[in-house]
This record gives sequence, structure tokens and C-alpha cells, in this order.
Amino acid sequence: MSAPDSVKPDPVKQELAALGAQVDRLLDAVRRLSEENRSLRHSQEQLANERAGLMARNEQARSRVEAMIQRLKALENNG
Repeated sequence: MSAPDSVKPDPVKQELAALGAQVDRLLDAVRRLSEENRSLRHSQEQLANERAGLMARNEQARSRVEAMIQRLKALENNG
């Protein structure tokens, strides 16, 4: 006599359970990667803003140095 269905493991139910677990793991991975991507984009934006600020400060410093050089040359020519 065969065992009742409730005692026998059902291969379809086992496969569905395994697929469900895999989907859950994939959803967790998607959530984690989405959060990581958001964080990286935010960091990239901050770094781009910081770079732009540093480039502007560098240009200001370059202009001041050039102006000082011109003043020194003028003083040298007048003195």
C-alpha cells in the first residue's frame, strides 16, 4: 500500500519552495545593490562638486600668482 500524499514529499512543492527561496535571495540582492548604487551616485555627485570647487580655487590662486608676478615685473622695471 502506498503512503498518503501528505507524507510523501511532493517534488513540485519542493521545487516551488526552492524557487521561492531563490527569488527572496535575488530580491535581497537587488535591494542591496540598489542601495549601494544610490550611495555611490551620491558620493560621485559630492566628489564632482568638490572637484569643481577645487578647480575654481586653483584658478583663483593661479590668477593671484600671475598678478603678483606682473606687479613684481613692474616694480623691477620701475626700480
